[in-house]
Amino acid sequence: MLERLAHGELPPKHHLALRNSAGELRYEECLTRSGFDGPYTILYHQHRPQALQASTRAPVARAPTLVTTPENCLQRRHFVGARAAKGGTLDASRTPLLSNQDVLLGVAKPTQSDPRYTLNADADELLFIHRGRGVLRSILGDLSYGPLDYLFIPKGVIHRFELGGDEPHEYLSIECRHGVGVPSQWRNEVGQLRMDAPYCHRDFRTPRFQGPRDEGLRELVIKRQDTLHFFTSAHSPLDAVGWDGSVYPWAFPILAFQPRVSSVHLPPTWHGTFAAGGALICSFVPRPLEFHPDAIPCPYPHSSVDIDEVLYYVSGDFASREGVGPGSLTLHPRGVPHGPQPGKYEHSLGGKRTEELAVMLDCRAPLHVTREALGVEDEAYEASFV
Repeated sequence: MLERLAHGELPPKHHLALRNSAGELRYEECLTRSGFDGPYTILYHQHRPQALQASTRAPVARAPTLVTTPENCLQRRHFVGARAAKGGTLDASRTPLLSNQDVLLGVAKPTQSDPRYTLNADADELLFIHRGRGVLRSILGDLSYGPLDYLFIPKGVIHRFELGGDEPHEYLSIECRHGVGVPSQWRNEVGQLRMDAPYCHRDFRTPRFQGPRDEGLRELVIKRQDTLHFFTSAHSPLDAVGWDGSVYPWAFPILAFQPRVSSVHLPPTWHGTFAAGGALICSFVPRPLEFHPDAIPCPYPHSSVDIDEVLYYVSGDFASREGVGPGSLTLHPRGVPHGPQPGKYEHSLGGKRTEELAVMLDCRAPLHVTREALGVEDEAYEASFV
């Protein structure tokens, strides 16, 4: 990704002075990952990027309260997204549901645009846009998003959300503390997407850079160690005149994912879409079902002894379950058998196609339920397996 600067100039080699036509110095900022050994983006600022002043507003703790009692750790659970509270900005409307050392999962139902800029220094963010549309405005440009998009925001990128349309907004929120990327099985030796990958480079939308922008907003919120810290800037935080690099937001429509189909049922890893540290994010999209004459299309009962499995239901007919609907989120912990509800396994015989749409996470570290999750839980879910 290479963006042209204002005035049609190209970035110089980094660490060399860049001046505008009036001879004014531009300030270079290197947004780095994994120290200086990983991906990076070079930002070219009009002003010193360090010109921040701590606000008089006290920091606000945002760490979720976890329920870690032993009797709850092996319970299969269902959280009803429709019961989650809504209102306010994206950050204020988040309801955290599940957390471990790698990810924080929840739902968000924002009703207003961000009045300030945000920088998450704890985690990359991957949102699945179930409903609603808008613009992610960042220092790297504007990125439009809409229903059924994955929306990625890298750690450390200054941004805010501008909500659009009159329809309700409902997002699945995944904060990934150890990065998000393309699974290694879909990339060749030089990192390019393989020709047999389930998507291609053109499926990803990137920000449209428009040069320096001043919206009159000066407040910046930085999230660090699950606490919000407030700052004011002497100038617009969106003062970049250009950028160059491989760390930037992107949007990916889930329906661009090309599913694998086999004569018999394939394991979920074939639906792997994004890899996060400690988790695999999978997409289940409409597709033909298994075509062997004796194939059982419904997922087989299984007991994953190393994985906690989370499924977020988006739309369609969920062949293996009843009582779940759009916006529902289920947790099946490791070591406990789970699968189709009674009767679903047998009734799936002869099925030709599924129209289900869902997002799944396989998590290596055990997930803990939050206190907020208990308020939206379907307590009868465990009994549905009997």
